[in-house]
Amino acid sequence: MVEDVRQTINYYHGVLGFKTVDTVPTESDVLDWARLKKGDVEIMLQSEDSLKKDLPEIRKEDIGGGCTLFITMVGVNDYYDYLYTSADVVDQIKDTFYGMREFTIRDVNGYYLTFAEPIKKD
Repeated sequence: MVEDVRQTINYYHGVLGFKTVDTVPTESDVLDWARLKKGDVEIMLQSEDSLKKDLPEIRKEDIGGGCTLFITMVGVNDYYDYLYTSADVVDQIKDTFYGMREFTIRDVNGYYLTFAEPIKKD
């Protein structure tokens, strides 16, 4: 759930390097929904008004709402270097006890995205 689908697309394109796969505009050419992709990761975005109409159960939820997405990938060090100056990095890159090298950013809507790669054992 996002406030402005087009603004979020611009962020995911410009900062995170995603590409748009599909969009659904309204009659007034405002975007209600979009599907974005980077590698094997796909993310769907939907405007707050549209999603709350589709799922009335979430009408009291705030955008962001503490939601975190955990994205496993290859090349996390390079992606961290790429995002370090352009994204809101809220947790620096580190190795975890569960065998992942990861970092976390906060996106333009307040969602937390953790990018992680399994640590290679030599």
